[in-house]
Amino acid sequence: MNIILFGPPGAGKGTQAKMLCEKYNLLHLSTGEILRDEIRKNSELGKSVKEIIESGKLVSDEIIIKILNLAMENNKKDSLSGYLFDGFPRNIDQANLLSDLLDSLKLKIDCILLIEVDEPILLERILSRKKFEGRSDDNKETLISRIQVYSEETEPLIDHYSSNHAIKRIDGVGEISEVNQRINTALEGF
Repeated sequence: MNIILFGPPGAGKGTQAKMLCEKYNLLHLSTGEILRDEIRKNSELGKSVKEIIESGKLVSDEIIIKILNLAMENNKKDSLSGYLFDGFPRNIDQANLLSDLLDSLKLKIDCILLIEVDEPILLERILSRKKFEGRSDDNKETLISRIQVYSEETEPLIDHYSSNHAIKRIDGVGEISEVNQRINTALEGF
């Protein structure tokens, strides 16, 4: 099972992705985590990515697709049941790049999960996450920029995918376990 997980910044994608990957034996492909790992390593890529992320902008499509392809190649395991794409694609061009990558690997997307959360709750979550996780990109200004980019570039993907894929809309408000149960219910039958 190959899943794309959508939702605005602060919707809980990372938390839910980890739970889904464990339950369904999926490889969690979080572009954000992969890039933050490069930043932690202080690699050349990490240095350039840090500046881009902290300004609220997005890393180039070419860099992201190379990183995803490498992660998939390095984690080929017979025991995996599939992949969970978290934070990618973010726009139509990336969706086309992902489609090309999956075609080359003879894979397809089975389901798209869309976690929906209103903006005031997102801001509250992000500011709370900054306190506990200390992420430098968690601040009000960056969040507002990221939400605007999400609205302009990522939300159109819902229409892009709706003709060929099952899109499951998930209410992302509530306890983590409640949201997870909604997702598991939506995935029944896959």
